[in-house]
Amino acid sequence: MNQDIEIRPARRGDVAAIAAMFAQDKLGGHGDSADPADLPLYLAAFERIAASPNDTLYVAVLDGEVVGTFQTTLMTSMTGKGSSNLTIEAVHTLSDRRGRGIGEAMIRHAIAEAEARGARLVQLMSNAARTDAHRFYERLGFTRSHAGFKMKLR
Repeated sequence: MNQDIEIRPARRGDVAAIAAMFAQDKLGGHGDSADPADLPLYLAAFERIAASPNDTLYVAVLDGEVVGTFQTTLMTSMTGKGSSNLTIEAVHTLSDRRGRGIGEAMIRHAIAEAEARGARLVQLMSNAARTDAHRFYERLGFTRSHAGFKMKLR
């Protein structure tokens, strides 16, 4: 793993780089955009995430550049005797920076956060078409356990 990778909470000034990273992802199908006219939408989302005590948006920085991002959400449930689970969401590394340990550093950071916050488990979902990502998560110790379902509302 590259020791020069810094994982830190995202700052308002990182939002344009995060949006641009998502806009490069054609497989995800989220309709993200690097258009400056859309930046207020991303900034509003950033403010909502930053205001939440259970959500954290992170960036991975290498050589002064934002090269990766992910978000964590801690959710407490009545199941598991009232335990908490940490969900990792929106994991993305710049395509030209993959294979340098950035994704692994981000996931390991999320796992450490889960342990520090007393979570019972760490979970994530991955697009069914991302077979390389599935192998990556399995290599890090994740197992396939559930089928995911979605319903688009807009």
